[in-house]
Amino acid sequence: MRPSRIPAIGCALGASALLIAGCSSGQQTSSGAQTAGPVSGNITIAYLQKQGDQQYFIDEAAGAVAAAKELSTPQSTVNVKVVNLGQDANKAVTETDSAVAQKVNGIAIVVPDQKIGPQVANAASTGGVPLVSSDDSIKDGSGTDVPFVGFDGYDMGSKVGTAAAKLAAPKGWTAADTAVLYSSKQDLTVCQDRVRGEKEQYTKGGGVGKVIDVGTDNSVNGAQSTASGIITGNPGVKNWVVMGCNDENVSGVLQALSNAKVPASNVIGVGLGAYIACKSWQPGSAPDGFMSALYIDGHDVGGDAVRTLVAKIRNGTPLPPKTIAKTQIVDAANAASSSLKCT
Repeated sequence: MRPSRIPAIGCALGASALLIAGCSSGQQTSSGAQTAGPVSGNITIAYLQKQGDQQYFIDEAAGAVAAAKELSTPQSTVNVKVVNLGQDANKAVTETDSAVAQKVNGIAIVVPDQKIGPQVANAASTGGVPLVSSDDSIKDGSGTDVPFVGFDGYDMGSKVGTAAAKLAAPKGWTAADTAVLYSSKQDLTVCQDRVRGEKEQYTKGGGVGKVIDVGTDNSVNGAQSTASGIITGNPGVKNWVVMGCNDENVSGVLQALSNAKVPASNVIGVGLGAYIACKSWQPGSAPDGFMSALYIDGHDVGGDAVRTLVAKIRNGTPLPPKTIAKTQIVDAANAASSSLKCT
């Protein structure tokens, strides 16, 4: 994981911001949910992100700020405050409460733990603040989904599994000497959806191998540490197919395989994100088994979250139940022709 590079962007939610954000004429229901009543002045949106130092979330924050700039007018500036929650669920609840108390006009949140959904949703509803969940879905206290902006997890996994099966087919590997390792944070529903799609489509595409599920914290180090023992414990496996919930998971497993002296020619890694995988395709990089990845652009999700909130805040446009961003498989041959920027 990279050190945090998220700048202090947008407005500070201090006293002056409170006066600006408080110009909403929106009416509230008895439950606190904001109804019609557009904001004609400046708009403040809090973007609360788990693991804000990961490249994907850095891109997401940048996309949110870029959209805010595009949507700003001389009469109504859109400001975004990005908060890195790390993996602290308690901080997520506290920051939500703080944003509501400071009378922001909207909140987008990537929760560190989906279990806090009802608390977050209740705080926003009570304060009359429109809320969207970003990347990881959450439910309110009644079990209703909070409006979501992100990706279709199962579709993403399906594309990864299909790509892995196509890469494995010409290898001629057998089930007896091949393992298919799925690395993910197993209690996260988006990871469950992704891995389910990977498994189903890899099998449907004719892929073979012993299935091994690895539970991690979705970080490179976490995946590497957990996978190391599993690799050592399976000395009979010659070939490895690696998928997971994100690029970090696949990268960590590939590092563990390299440390175990498994040749890159005996590894097929298909990432999910492409922001780490793309480094393996740059000139001069040594082969590490990262064959392809599903490119997901955090800029799109951050931008869409801000656009849906601003439409609600300015015009009373209902928040869509789901806003799904596009994805595509990239590899060394076509990554440069996509919008992916590998740094």
